[in-house]
Amino acid sequence: MSSSQNKDNTENNVGQHRSAFSEPMYRRYFPASCFATLAVWIVRFLVGWTAWQLTHSAFWVGVVAAAMLLPTFLFSPVFGIVSDRINPRNGLIVTVLSQGVIASLAGISHGLGILNLPLLMVIAVLLGVVTSAHQPIRLALVPRLIPRDALPSAIGYGAMLFNTSRIIGPAIGAWLVASYSESIAFYVASCFCLASIPSLISIKGVKPLKRERTSSFFNELKEGFVYAAAHPIIRLILCFTFINGLLGRTIMELLPAFSGQLLQGTAETLATLSAIAGAGSIAGGLLVSRQSGAPKRLIKLVNYCLMFAALTLISIQFLSGLYQFCALIFILSLMTTVAGTGAQALAQLMVDDAYRGRVLSFWSMMAMGVPAVNAIAVGALAQAFGFSIVSAITAVCALCLLATLRFYTRADLIR
Repeated sequence: MSSSQNKDNTENNVGQHRSAFSEPMYRRYFPASCFATLAVWIVRFLVGWTAWQLTHSAFWVGVVAAAMLLPTFLFSPVFGIVSDRINPRNGLIVTVLSQGVIASLAGISHGLGILNLPLLMVIAVLLGVVTSAHQPIRLALVPRLIPRDALPSAIGYGAMLFNTSRIIGPAIGAWLVASYSESIAFYVASCFCLASIPSLISIKGVKPLKRERTSSFFNELKEGFVYAAAHPIIRLILCFTFINGLLGRTIMELLPAFSGQLLQGTAETLATLSAIAGAGSIAGGLLVSRQSGAPKRLIKLVNYCLMFAALTLISIQFLSGLYQFCALIFILSLMTTVAGTGAQALAQLMVDDAYRGRVLSFWSMMAMGVPAVNAIAVGALAQAFGFSIVSAITAVCALCLLATLRFYTRADLIR
């Protein structure tokens, strides 16, 4: 019996909840993740806000957002193979330092008055390339720090941290822009990256996985695709992640244009919507962190959250005013965070260690690449027809995909 079949047979085993913070190595890792994630959200806020300030165009905001996410399609599988070969702690140090350098370059460019749209695009692409390396390496490191039954807890806490930073990061960014300048805000983000390094260095004992053989990059990539395609739950996870990318993540990437077009908002309005999105995601992360490692329960949770997210997005055409849109963003963020983190938890639970980096890189491609492509399409269409109608059509497409997936998926997995 294959290892994937063995994992498939464990899908109905209900594990007990175990906190990731009970593990000393995770407690060392967590502060580094706090600083690095906060830096990411400050930079993403600044890049989105600068794009809107330069263009006042939903299309160009979508293009810049896509430039930060699209490199995952090209580079995540490559870095997934790299993460299977290297010490992931060392790889994480390199990626965090690289993010700090890019933030400093953006700050210098703005301070010199040369940060125009083409240069902003270059910075966005560089951030996207580094992120395409950071994601699979980070996802490969966390399971090395904790036991299997603590994975849902760690992933849930990671989502809470990610989205707490979504609240605090834009708030810090908006305050720094209002009080000082965009260049100072970029420098602060760079300092947060540097602050994460001591905690990463303190993590000891993580070594590269022992490998029976070393193949070429192409062969290892092919083996990863074959493994993922043959595993029924991983196939389902990737489909769920694709649908989730069509829903909440695309709207979150277009929040600067969403705020500007529907609410004629300022930087403070964008920061408010980003904070509300973060609050919804914190609640979603907390929900996932309380789950056991029972695959079938997680599959149902992800499926129902995607359905509710699509129905919520359809309601956008009936809303008006900041408070109503805040409620929509909160619910959408809650549902799509549960779906996204639940899918990631499933992937971490079901994949063999030898394929972990590659499979999680495929997940990253879907989680970040789909919103990148969709952000361009939705941004262009929203520029012509408005967010309300485009969002409703996107939600209907997602519901159709969920219905198709339910029809073709093995009955005992999704029902």
